[in-house]
Amino acid sequence: MQNIAKNNFDFIRVLLAFIVFVGHLGALSASKQLTFLTHSPVEVAVFSFFVVSGFLIARSYERSSSLKSYAKKRFNRIVPAYLLVVFLCAILLSLVSTFSFSEYFSNTQVYKYLFWNSIFLNFKAPWLPGVFGNQAVNGALWTLKIEMCFYMAVPLMFLLFGKNNKYRNISLIVLYFLSLIYLNYFEMTGKASISRQLPGSLCYFIGGMLLYFNFDKFIQHKNTLFIIAIITVWLDLVLNIKLFSPIMISIIVLYIAYSFKFLNNFGKYGDFTYGIYIFHFPIIRVFATLGLFANYNPFLMGFVCMIVVIGVGIASWHLYEKRFL
Repeated sequence: MQNIAKNNFDFIRVLLAFIVFVGHLGALSASKQLTFLTHSPVEVAVFSFFVVSGFLIARSYERSSSLKSYAKKRFNRIVPAYLLVVFLCAILLSLVSTFSFSEYFSNTQVYKYLFWNSIFLNFKAPWLPGVFGNQAVNGALWTLKIEMCFYMAVPLMFLLFGKNNKYRNISLIVLYFLSLIYLNYFEMTGKASISRQLPGSLCYFIGGMLLYFNFDKFIQHKNTLFIIAIITVWLDLVLNIKLFSPIMISIIVLYIAYSFKFLNNFGKYGDFTYGIYIFHFPIIRVFATLGLFANYNPFLMGFVCMIVVIGVGIASWHLYEKRFL
């Protein structure tokens, strides 16, 4: 049977981060020549991140010696780098603000931004004075509060069905369909932004958890399940309803994670994905604010922006994130 530790999750996370970057580059660059990049499946990539989290966090909790050990690992992986990007944006983006330094740092919005973003409530204060036309500084951070809520929910889920409870699968399936009801209701009523919040996005986390708890069976039938998943996701797209697609996307993601052995060592030089994800949004906006996409070849500037984002992600890992792990 396949070793659960030998996988391509490092490759998948980099791929998903790149998909999100490309989609945001097309949307935020305000360049007509880059508009085609908005077709990048950003939403699918974000939900796939949730699937990966569901699988890995269930494994992390089950292997943790205590709740304290689990909480410490999850805190150190997410919070330090998250706070870093929040504080760096608040300070460094004063350089591209239309306000003077004195006006900027005396504006209460700066401190509201720091406070609300520091506790993961980005929607309470998403902008900084005179920065990016008072639009959202970092629209990618909304997923992190969902991640944190999920991290807190996992111990409760284990409390509900226990680590070896025979009702674990049925409990997760019930939660899956309750999440789907919430997700589809708000999507059909035109409130897509609400549908993506918890508990709507919980179905993707649960998809990853179910495959973790039934890993051996998944590996045994992964090729057949992959074909079924592709067909089912297509049908859900045609019918414009999310019924089985969350669990099927989970199958597709896990199939990739355990199918291409040559990618197993992709992350041997470090885990840059998180840094790339949390820094890319404001970096793209700085490029747009400075007129780099408008005044120069947008394809060249898009490439330069990508290199900068990757460089920042690598630096974030080696100089900061790794120290907490």
